[in-house]
Amino acid sequence: QVQLVESGGGLVQAGGSLRLSCAASGRTFSGYAMGWFRQAPEKEREFVAAIGWSGSSTDTNYADSVKGRFTISRDNAKNTVYLQMDSLKPEDTAVYYCKVRLGTIATIDRLGMHYWGKGTLVTVSS
Repeated sequence: QVQLVESGGGLVQAGGSLRLSCAASGRTFSGYAMGWFRQAPEKEREFVAAIGWSGSSTDTNYADSVKGRFTISRDNAKNTVYLQMDSLKPEDTAVYYCKVRLGTIATIDRLGMHYWGKGTLVTVSS
């Protein structure tokens, strides 16, 4: 049974930092892109960042709203993806979800052959 378990959320002041982790288990994730999405209260879930199977920093994609502030990385030996969040803003407040999907970062937001975590809450106070 595939499980994705997020951790690292919490309450932080504006300008602060948090590091989210998502540990995946239950199968081999070779060829899977890994990514983060978020959902703020009364808003739709939105893409944040994704990283390809290679784990290279050149095989990443970010939402415009987080470029230059967030950094995604992964450790394939641990089946874990990370999201380093710096210079946090109140508008970053949301539940952050981890997603893995077979394929490239370009298709991380599509349906099928994917798994979701249950989310971790990030609250940024002003």
